[in-house]
Amino acid sequence: MHKMRLFNRSLSLFLPGRVLKPWCKCISSTWTFHAAAGPADLNRFVARTKTCGELRSADVGQEVTLCGWIQYQRQGLFVVLRDFQGLTQILIPQDETDSPLKKILCDTPVESVVRVTGKVVSRPPGQANPRIPTGEIEVKAETAEVLNSCKKLPFEMKDFMKKNEALRMQYRYLDLRSFQLQHNLRLRSQMVMRMREYLCNCYGFVDVETPTLFKRTPGGAKEFVVPSREPGKFYSLPQSPQQFKQLLMIGGLDRYFQVARCYRDEGSKPDRQPEFTQIVDVSHVLSNVEAGFLQKSLSGPEGTVKAICIPQGARHLQNKDLESLRELAKSQFNQEIMHFILRSDGTVKSQLSRYLNEEQKLELIRTAQASTDDVVLLAAGAHKKVCSALGKMRLESADLLEEKGVALRDSSAFHFWWVVDFPLFLLNEENPTKLESAHHPFTAPLPSDEHLLYTEPAKVRGQHYDLVLNGSEIGGGSIRIHSAKQQRFILQSVLKEDSELLSHLLEALESGAPPHGGIALGLDRLICLIVGAPSIRDVIAFPKSLKGRDLMSSAPDYLTPEELEPYHIQVSWPSVQAEASSN
Repeated sequence: MHKMRLFNRSLSLFLPGRVLKPWCKCISSTWTFHAAAGPADLNRFVARTKTCGELRSADVGQEVTLCGWIQYQRQGLFVVLRDFQGLTQILIPQDETDSPLKKILCDTPVESVVRVTGKVVSRPPGQANPRIPTGEIEVKAETAEVLNSCKKLPFEMKDFMKKNEALRMQYRYLDLRSFQLQHNLRLRSQMVMRMREYLCNCYGFVDVETPTLFKRTPGGAKEFVVPSREPGKFYSLPQSPQQFKQLLMIGGLDRYFQVARCYRDEGSKPDRQPEFTQIVDVSHVLSNVEAGFLQKSLSGPEGTVKAICIPQGARHLQNKDLESLRELAKSQFNQEIMHFILRSDGTVKSQLSRYLNEEQKLELIRTAQASTDDVVLLAAGAHKKVCSALGKMRLESADLLEEKGVALRDSSAFHFWWVVDFPLFLLNEENPTKLESAHHPFTAPLPSDEHLLYTEPAKVRGQHYDLVLNGSEIGGGSIRIHSAKQQRFILQSVLKEDSELLSHLLEALESGAPPHGGIALGLDRLICLIVGAPSIRDVIAFPKSLKGRDLMSSAPDYLTPEELEPYHIQVSWPSVQAEASSN
């Protein structure tokens, strides 16, 4: 089964012309969240009077009612209740007259939901817990009621417990109870709210929801199709609300945004990185080296040899680490990498050593700016593949070094970069004689390169830009084509696409379309970076697996021939059964 990325969420912004600087300010302003005008009333319309995270010493003497899950039970003396806001310790009375109350609180299984009423008291001297906000008080129970008893769970609800990710996704409704996921999702909610307030209130944007069911779009990522009840006709789930953005601009909504779901039926890809910021070209040093694999790589289309230097890498990275980097480059990019290490005596330890004379070794060291104990990684091949592989190696090397205690990156800092001057078209990997859009077929060429569009389109640069945060791409956008004539030429003559599929857009562009552009931020990845989560699945309430499956509900699922009949679809059941048995 091929891997699928079912959807990403992105914040799509659309503006007239080039409006990048205000958006930079907008992004930098979203990191600090301010409280609302007044505190939220968390206990109105519910059975509790307080949450499990808000009681303090000032509340001593109050009669309160708490509802929550039983987190701990200790020695028949007290239990700890947990809700979304925190923990509160419940003191169990030890008098004989309170034995029914004690039985409820001691015998009810952990993670059961209970309601407790009692009085807030100070903890005895020396027994305060400074690690939690409610650590100076406890609630002496007077009544307790089990609202729902809990069966034995597949894992313990403790943040420090290591849980298999597949198991977490299968029981996501349990995993969501963890403090970390609660924090991530509530922060996500705050961020989206601040984005909406900032864009609407400060810059006059309009929030518009675009349709989920649309039609197939040429170019871009692969799309999911949805059958209709009309024979042979299908909807497509938009992999990006691209065309709607342009149609809204043509309709006069000159500042539009939405938090959009983007559905993509494609394998998981390594994150695109600004690889070229630290990659050194050493092709000129190795161009005359009599090694067959080097000469073959350099003679191919866009052949190059590039290197990255890992300062003091030999002091921390072992052979097994270098081998893991080599295997990663091979598995993800089908790219071989080599390395050399500069020893303290000036000699080079490398597989390449037998091919290099002393002058070439010195020139390689000088070009790579290598010092004693540095590890230099080299890759030879097509420019795009080499840069992608070495960019990934740079990040993986940093991870390996940090695992060994080398401090490289400040997790609290946010460093932004704009990446510009992309080519408008790229050679198709499967058919090098054909061009494809580097971004999407609606991206406008740079005005200074427009004359090349009709003679040497491969040399045209596009008005496409990416925003990078701490080495990860978090957004991308472009200035769009607003000329129907130019759009039709690119579709038909350059990309060899059927322009009839976009007849509605071409007709709209002929109806007085203003110059316009936009950007879409990957909201999942952005929040993932802010909270320091290892995966975007840790900032999504109900994520899909790498293969696009919902492990909780076992979606996607099979439909019977009777259920498919209204959609005029027949499935080859032998092949489906073979696929099912292989999985």
